[in-house]
Amino acid sequence: MPGPILVPILGDQLSPAISSLADRKPDDTVILMMEVAEETTYVRHHKAKIALILSAMRHFAAELRAAGWTVDYVRLDDPTNTGSFTGEVLRAIERHAPRGVQVTEPGEWRVKQAMEEWRDRLPVRSRILPDTRFINPLTSFYEWAAGRRELRMEYFYRDMRRKTGLLMEGDKPVGGKWNYDSENRGGPEKGLTPPALPPFTPDAITREVFALVEQRFAGHFGSLEKFAWPVTRADAETARDVFLKERLPLFGKYQDAMVAGQDFLFHAALSPAINIGLLDPLDLCRRVETEWREGRAPLEAVEGFIRQIIGWREYIRGMYWLEMPGLADANGLAATRPLPDFYWTGDTKMRCLSDCVRTTQENAYAHHIQRLMVLGNFALLAGLKPQDVADWYLAVYADAFEWVELPNVAGMVLHADKGRLASKPYAASGAYIDRMSDYCSKCAYNVKKKVGEDACPFNALYWHFLARNEQALAGYHRLAQPYATWRRMAEDKRADTIASADAFLATLEPAKPGWAR
Repeated sequence: MPGPILVPILGDQLSPAISSLADRKPDDTVILMMEVAEETTYVRHHKAKIALILSAMRHFAAELRAAGWTVDYVRLDDPTNTGSFTGEVLRAIERHAPRGVQVTEPGEWRVKQAMEEWRDRLPVRSRILPDTRFINPLTSFYEWAAGRRELRMEYFYRDMRRKTGLLMEGDKPVGGKWNYDSENRGGPEKGLTPPALPPFTPDAITREVFALVEQRFAGHFGSLEKFAWPVTRADAETARDVFLKERLPLFGKYQDAMVAGQDFLFHAALSPAINIGLLDPLDLCRRVETEWREGRAPLEAVEGFIRQIIGWREYIRGMYWLEMPGLADANGLAATRPLPDFYWTGDTKMRCLSDCVRTTQENAYAHHIQRLMVLGNFALLAGLKPQDVADWYLAVYADAFEWVELPNVAGMVLHADKGRLASKPYAASGAYIDRMSDYCSKCAYNVKKKVGEDACPFNALYWHFLARNEQALAGYHRLAQPYATWRRMAEDKRADTIASADAFLATLEPAKPGWAR
């Protein structure tokens, strides 16, 4: 009698509707789930990120067993664990004598390469299936990209609106506009007190994972003290419903705002649950649309949220696979400065950066403007090495998997891809941070001062960045005005600006070896 089909399910594939199970029946399938050292340490992930994934995996295994599936679960601390996906698949083949292996494609290039080798390394046939949890198949993205001179997300997003029918009236966008971004740029207001995220008390499974993480990954960045991520489908759905009711109506207005100590504001904080498979992104978008259609949330908030999911998330995934493997080594602006130590310690007088590192350390989370316009903006202006920055982002955020992290860092944050993704570098002086946050009012540096020891470092660094990259960037239409301003400056003022930036950069202490890898 032929053996079963062996179905490996990875830690970011925790969906009952995963494609590898779509044609399977419980009586002819063995599901293999593996906690492997290789995945927890290829970068030194945040403790909370490791705990989230391992706890969610163990809960999903229980969910599958309750539905009648046979699950072969290999724990991280199993003394016979080989520490790699390939090693564990080979051991499972010995245990179960399957007639074949089928798996949903992974989200990372290096894992896909390892799976491609299974055809030669495994003693049975292997089959890699598309990940149908994404709305747009990769083949469709490649067709969209073919022959285009510019691969801008906005045009892709409009196609996705047409494809899904979200916020459409026939072939026209509801409200007459595709994009309400200009209405979603509210800065912080005094006394702004967003509702708290729903608390999820760790159960016995999660507490057991906490103990394992503290014992095995004690030296990793981050803390488990404020761990509040949903690790089950039911909890993720609760978090979704609370967001729809309590925070979606003001999400758009304050999505770009930053307030010291207010780590989540009106953000959904659902990206970890989406990225590991606890929530279906299209279903979530349809629920968000319903909130507008039933009058409970404004169009600008709903459109802004949906754009992040069907626009940005799908586009970034397509760009990752289109540009790999070269994207991992991209350094279009020849940036070589090592990552400063304060990215790990938060020990800096720049209040904005210190607060963003603090929430990252405590929560494995910072919202998109903190990541792009504070942490990322500094990395861009200071000329930090792209590979160091990418490793940091991948290690510290609970929602960071390479398919979503690397294009955002190399393309959106650092412009290392020479503009394949963004039409200009997202560089800004301290004025932007002052406008969108309350950080500057109590900072040791003066955001109004342009140069000098007590001037906001972002101000001089902004011009330093433009000056040193003039040959590469002067032709960008969207940078014509800043470069014209720079050229009109008096020569002594430009020299003072460069000297002020150089003096600050000389104070940066490189991160100690071993934090990220």
